[in-house]
Amino acid sequence: MIKGKFIDNLPKVYGIYTGGFIGFIILMAIAEQMGMSAKAIGISFVVFTIAIYAIIGWLSRTLQTDAYYVAGREVPTVFNGMATAADWMSGASFVAMAGGIYFKGYGYMALLVGWTGGYILVSTLLAPYLRKFGCYTVPDFVGTRYGGNGARLSAVLVLTVASFTYVTAQINATGTIAAVALDIPFEVAVYVGLVSILLCSMLGGMRAVTWTQVAQYIVLIIAYLLPVFWISNKMGAGFFPHLMLGDEVARIAELEGQFGFVKNSAADLATVPKGLAGITKAHSSVNGTNWGFISLAICMMAGTASLPHVMMRYFTTPSVKSARRSVAWSLLFIFILYSTAPMLATLSKLSLIDPTLSTGIIGKSIAEVQAIDWYQNWNQANLMFVSDFNGNGTLELNEFFMGGKAVVLATPEIAGLPYVISGLVAAGGMAAAMSTADGLILAIANALSHDLYYKIIDPKAEAAKRLIVARVLLVIIGFAGATIAAMGIQGILGSVIWAFDFAMSGLFFPLVLGVWWKRANGPGAVAGMLLGLAAGTWYLIWVRTGGAGFWGITQLTFGIFGSLVSLVSMVVVSLLTKAPDRATQDMIDELRIPSGKTILGKQH
Repeated sequence: MIKGKFIDNLPKVYGIYTGGFIGFIILMAIAEQMGMSAKAIGISFVVFTIAIYAIIGWLSRTLQTDAYYVAGREVPTVFNGMATAADWMSGASFVAMAGGIYFKGYGYMALLVGWTGGYILVSTLLAPYLRKFGCYTVPDFVGTRYGGNGARLSAVLVLTVASFTYVTAQINATGTIAAVALDIPFEVAVYVGLVSILLCSMLGGMRAVTWTQVAQYIVLIIAYLLPVFWISNKMGAGFFPHLMLGDEVARIAELEGQFGFVKNSAADLATVPKGLAGITKAHSSVNGTNWGFISLAICMMAGTASLPHVMMRYFTTPSVKSARRSVAWSLLFIFILYSTAPMLATLSKLSLIDPTLSTGIIGKSIAEVQAIDWYQNWNQANLMFVSDFNGNGTLELNEFFMGGKAVVLATPEIAGLPYVISGLVAAGGMAAAMSTADGLILAIANALSHDLYYKIIDPKAEAAKRLIVARVLLVIIGFAGATIAAMGIQGILGSVIWAFDFAMSGLFFPLVLGVWWKRANGPGAVAGMLLGLAAGTWYLIWVRTGGAGFWGITQLTFGIFGSLVSLVSMVVVSLLTKAPDRATQDMIDELRIPSGKTILGKQH
């Protein structure tokens, strides 16, 4: 029996939850052995986990602004680390990261370096100080630090652009998984994913999102690790495959040399369904130049330190000290998955191309491959394709195509694991995408309701009215994101990278200089945010429409150009205009002291 406050019983509550979830996995395994269909198993996993999240969201409902915006600032360090990790490990991390490494080699490790390295910037430059400030949202800090509605509105604009770009990718991921698991069209599945997301966040805001994200982290990490360990042990790569990665990469290199890379003609590629790709680069290659790797890592680092939904997580801790410790726990929980993504990509590729394994398909007849159950399932979902380009009746390395999303989702089936593991992976992917989408939609809605509606439009609005506005905005933003996601304008990973670049372009230097340069002022911050965002957006459009670019900056690293424009604009305008008043400069001095009361009061 659980007695006392919920916060005091978190280890026991989530221990029971984890045991119950493992019990559900065992129950589904037994049901599969008794003849339960694959479709029923997939539906059961998705419905069961979403129902749990919805119950948590309902139990966490609140009418208090402090609880809705910052979970009452009472989230313990370890559990905030888990919630942050779930918030961070999005559909891109869970579904698309391994796919990027699978197709384009270890150059995509730049994303892992940047996304984890970014937390060093968060820990040292921003999180403890924004927590000391006591704000509800990132624009709340910007608006108060720089003064005036111009800075606050500019921050809301950058936040909305970056977070909305990100959230469309997460709804895309939930739609992809729901479409496969529930056997419904993708265009419908994105709205199913949206409803699932809103169930977690609408009634309880940050408090509900926090406790569902802890539950979602438990699901997604079990779903990611279990198949990797199982597949590795099954193919003889060792129970702990991370230590054997070099051997497996060497084996892939040997097979690539045996099969060779054949460039397909434009006519052949025209027959391949949109969104699918083949293996065209060596698995161990670093995709692009050294500068390409470094620039992508830089953008991911600075973007991490600029994304509002990341900063918001550290507003929920009890103190500045706990905010700093929470970053360390976040890194640990994130590392567990990120260190596994390269191994999953490696095992997936080996399962498909190694002829000594029973799962290998390269070298088999086209007809034999097309008759395989898992191929038929994923081909029907438009995520796999084979074609006999050279007419020899045998599947070559350059004749197999797969969607990046399928690398994680389909690998358990390809490796011959029980279907219950595929259902588990689908639930994990949904948890990853939902947790991030919850945080992003909440970040946008909170910024619009608190910083635009309450701080500018109606400063006298009562708490109940403010929360109604926030919840209505949640629905509107989510619906808009699902509609954009259904159009399939950009892939999951590409959209996520763009979001980081947008955030870096407009917010990185205004946030960092807001803490570390007392001379920075409102006009400078407005110039930095607006000109940085505009410059980054212009560069992206220019390169996307055929522009040559410069300095080796691509559509995936345009944040470098945008942030440089932001920095120069902010410094020049700040120096040419009046310095902040003494009260503001004293506030910044106080902000840098790690102890003491928060700058802003509980109600602000």
